[in-house]
Amino acid sequence: MASFDFNTLSSTLNESSQKTEGTGVSFAGKSLKLNGEDDVKQVADAIEKCGSNMQFLDLEGNTLGPDAAKGLSKAIEKHGTNLKRALWKDLFTGRMKDEIPVALEHLGRGLCAAKTQLVELDLSDNAFGPIGVKGLASLLSSSPCYTLQQLRLNNNGLGISGGKLLAKALLDCNSNSLKETGKPLGLKVFIAGRNRLENEGATVLSEVFKTLKTLEEVVMPQNGIYHVGISALANGLSVNKGLRILNLNDNTVGPRGAVEIANILHNFNCLEQLNLGDCLLKTRGAIALAEALKQGSYPSLTEINLSFNEIKCRAASVIAEAMSDKTQLASLILDGNIFGKLGREELVSILKENDKIQALGSMDEDEEEDSDEDNSENEEDEEEEEEATENDETKSESEDYDTVEENPNTSKNENTSSLKVVSIQDFLKAPTGENFLFIQNDKAQAFSDYLQFEQFTTCEFGSSQSEYSSNENSNGEDKKMRTDWNLEGCFKALEKICQKDFFTQQTRDSLKIFIEKSMKPSRARVVDPYQESKSSLKSALDQIQST
Repeated sequence: MASFDFNTLSSTLNESSQKTEGTGVSFAGKSLKLNGEDDVKQVADAIEKCGSNMQFLDLEGNTLGPDAAKGLSKAIEKHGTNLKRALWKDLFTGRMKDEIPVALEHLGRGLCAAKTQLVELDLSDNAFGPIGVKGLASLLSSSPCYTLQQLRLNNNGLGISGGKLLAKALLDCNSNSLKETGKPLGLKVFIAGRNRLENEGATVLSEVFKTLKTLEEVVMPQNGIYHVGISALANGLSVNKGLRILNLNDNTVGPRGAVEIANILHNFNCLEQLNLGDCLLKTRGAIALAEALKQGSYPSLTEINLSFNEIKCRAASVIAEAMSDKTQLASLILDGNIFGKLGREELVSILKENDKIQALGSMDEDEEEDSDEDNSENEEDEEEEEEATENDETKSESEDYDTVEENPNTSKNENTSSLKVVSIQDFLKAPTGENFLFIQNDKAQAFSDYLQFEQFTTCEFGSSQSEYSSNENSNGEDKKMRTDWNLEGCFKALEKICQKDFFTQQTRDSLKIFIEKSMKPSRARVVDPYQESKSSLKSALDQIQST
């Protein structure tokens, strides 16, 4: 749970105002269903009218199909030379997973043909999943993105495999740009919250950060990242000296992850915002961060969020004292911890003394500390428990979500992340959400085809058996071809379940009739191999009837 923050509100308002900067075309929030080329005509006409002055194209809140994207691509190809900001957030609502990459490829071709040099690409709130990232990867590694400074991919459902494809696309973009223009990718803003990247996704992206060295804003909340992934991110971010904003809210950073972040903070003299709310930092992690902040002045630091981290009383004074020389501090969010009354009083006292009390946010959800639990031994026990849980989680992630395989013997071009293809049969054997995403093409049709196949197979089996029996009787075929089934197990099973409550009396009576039916005269001389089993079943039925 997060506290209300005026800085976040201000940032959102600034972002909204920036959308209208310059000349461009906006159909934001129109809820247009753009399926075919005819549907996109009004957008194409607006682009035509704007002409080569189009600096932004805002299509947020509409739904774009592959055919419509093809038509839109033609308009972009003609007038997209000066396009700088592609604001395509929430653009594929209701589209199938296999439609999205095709649509993105069409748009990418239009941008390439127009020789567009994008500065900002916003594709947030589009349900790409691991499959849809293929189209995104193709776009990101192409020439229009060589000049990209802001990449916004919030809430795209990338998953681990999608994160790997994204990382490779960005590295390819950087290398392609170096080869073709002599300049590296100068990405400054990377936003990828709510994507379930987890440890593996965070690790591969850390290599991107380490390569680029130009990042100023990294926002990756709610990604299921534990301290292993946080450690990798810290390593990758450490070389980005111009980092201003770091937001890892709602990941399981833990005390060890907090220490890793604390160890790199000295690299970021331009740091403005640090958001580690709801990261289970615990007291030890909070103290490590506070001590790191205390060692540097961080003259641009305006916001710190350490809310909902189970921080106890003994960290209060350390945190408060670390704020003493932060001249620009406007927001210190510490709500939802376990400072208790004494901790809150100590916090307020020191902040007042240092003239920083105005920055402190609400403490309404702070909990009282249990005195018998406030000791380092208990915190060590908690950390050991977290480590055990994390190891189990990491193992589970690698088994269930690692869908991209790499062959160490392949060349660099061949050593690429590739998506596995899951059939309906594979999905039914392991019905996980990740496997469902990897079912190719139209999922509903795939299930329908599978059920139809199973139905026909079953009917064909019955038909062939009936035909075989009919031909055998009418044509007098060799009786040696008859299959002799061992029915003893069936009789034993019937004897067992006929005594259950769900076995109706009507079913028992019907079964008894078949058992008591005499053999055909032509087979009267044959000894019935299941007579004993039948007799045992009949006795069980008689006993039930008598009771």
